[in-house]
Amino acid sequence: MPTAFEPVKIGRYTARNRVAMAPMTRSRATGPGGSPTELMATYYGQRATAGLIITEGTQPSEIGQGYPYTPGLHSDRQIEAWKPITAAVHERGGLIFAQLMHAGRIGHPSLFAQEMTSVTASPVKAAGTIFTPEGPQEFVTPEALTADGIAQTITDFSAAAQNAIEAGFDGVELHGANGYLLHQFLSTNVNQRTDEWGGSVEGRIRLVVEVATAVAVAIGADRVGLRISPANPVNDIVEDGHRDTYRALIAALNPLELAYLHIAEGPDPEFTPELRKLWEGTLILNPFTPKAWTDLDALKLVEDASTDLLSYGALFLANPDLPARLQAGGPFNSPDYSTAFGGDETGYTDYPAL
Repeated sequence: MPTAFEPVKIGRYTARNRVAMAPMTRSRATGPGGSPTELMATYYGQRATAGLIITEGTQPSEIGQGYPYTPGLHSDRQIEAWKPITAAVHERGGLIFAQLMHAGRIGHPSLFAQEMTSVTASPVKAAGTIFTPEGPQEFVTPEALTADGIAQTITDFSAAAQNAIEAGFDGVELHGANGYLLHQFLSTNVNQRTDEWGGSVEGRIRLVVEVATAVAVAIGADRVGLRISPANPVNDIVEDGHRDTYRALIAALNPLELAYLHIAEGPDPEFTPELRKLWEGTLILNPFTPKAWTDLDALKLVEDASTDLLSYGALFLANPDLPARLQAGGPFNSPDYSTAFGGDETGYTDYPAL
């Protein structure tokens, strides 16, 4: 029976333990042109005892940005600024993947240096508001990607993955969850296309499969992970018949032999055991814990082989030495959500270790 503190294979790598740091947007990339900062090197370096660190969502292109002060991987300046961060993790023996996140319609024109409108599968506006440099604003109606725009998006993901390797990352995670672009194409309310990129399960999964394939060709499939969140309604997503969608998606992805699949469980956790059986590679699970955070009890999911690794969000935010604390049974710092997004070192790099 495995424990969370034993090594595990992740693609071409062997992780020191089975505790992963989940991707968490922190909006502290205040360097020029969406570049990360020295403070971020401290933050990730502090958490390098994770089996795997998955960074905050990082846009593969300017149009992919969804929130203020999120980092990119689409310019030389950004590549150079990431290098001290990956070095800080590697100096402590850690593994770090960059999460490539195209926000799609979850964005706002005020974020862009030039006049642009966010893009997605179909011109369907998201309900609600988004935080911008000018404060909360309503989402705008996005533009539908043309065939050329889709081809460019795939190229952008591939180029950003190559940039990640140049910046020192061990690999990348493609963000296909939580209502962002790849998830928007999987959904039935945002993707109203009738061409080969929609109109059926096979059409709706196509962008995810083609992005994963292109990135695997660019940097090696054993350095590529994918995050999904079946039936998660966040960011105004509807997925009618989601089980059929994800069965088809996994069947299409298995031949690629990606490094891992990362499931962010939503309101259908009963589907996870089936996904576990269908997926032929390494599985990372972020369990569904509504109104709470993943805690010590979740370790049993590794021990009973429900997953290969567990990803922790809130507890990793507040506990830089989380694997040691989990192994000791606690105690745990509680996260201060008032400092979660933006700001300085307060609530970021000042949480104490044991």
